[in-house]
Amino acid sequence: MRAQIKAIAFDLDGTLIDSVPDLAVATQAALAELGLATCTEAQVRTWVGNGAEMLMRRAMSHALGADVEQTALDAAMPIFMHHYQENLEKHSALYADVHQVLQTLFDAGFKLAVVTNKPYRFTLPLLEAFKINDFFSLVLGGDSLAKMKPDPLPLEHLLAQWQLDKSELLMVGDSKNDILAAKAAGVASIGLTYGYNYGEDIGLTGPDAVCEQFAEILSWLNVGQAV
Repeated sequence: MRAQIKAIAFDLDGTLIDSVPDLAVATQAALAELGLATCTEAQVRTWVGNGAEMLMRRAMSHALGADVEQTALDAAMPIFMHHYQENLEKHSALYADVHQVLQTLFDAGFKLAVVTNKPYRFTLPLLEAFKINDFFSLVLGGDSLAKMKPDPLPLEHLLAQWQLDKSELLMVGDSKNDILAAKAAGVASIGLTYGYNYGEDIGLTGPDAVCEQFAEILSWLNVGQAV
């Protein structure tokens, strides 16, 4: 199976970039502007992974102690989006070895993509800020298609765009959404243990491999030298 892999789709938040510090600042600022009780960065780490709207839904519901009304959520989203735009890259950081591993995979001829649930308007600037955008020939945000992970549509779109067989695509991510999307699309997956997965063991979702460090992807693929 590994020898057939020609393309790799990477999740973004919790996989390539630790973006929670900035998401937390934006969430806290939005809650304050809305007159709601604040939250901690640790709480935000358990709320990310299903897109910006779900993050704010969880944050507002936590502050209110009850489910938030959709109208209130709709009104809150522009506020959150503004604060996140202002804090997109101030506190975030690439995880260890990400740039070097992406360079190795790119040089080895793999086609690389980003498939994230983060809104597209934030995804590309973040990739550019950390100087990894040139490695990716396709970038899909959570709002790029009609559905996002754990739905298989983004990966099915990738297979169609690149005219790949299912055996030729690998999904790498830190969340069960990534693994479930890969399983639904019929492609291989690697689960990373260091990201954001709602406090759950990524191995429980049944990826083809579990890696504790990003550089272990190279060993699994038998590519280049381990970092």
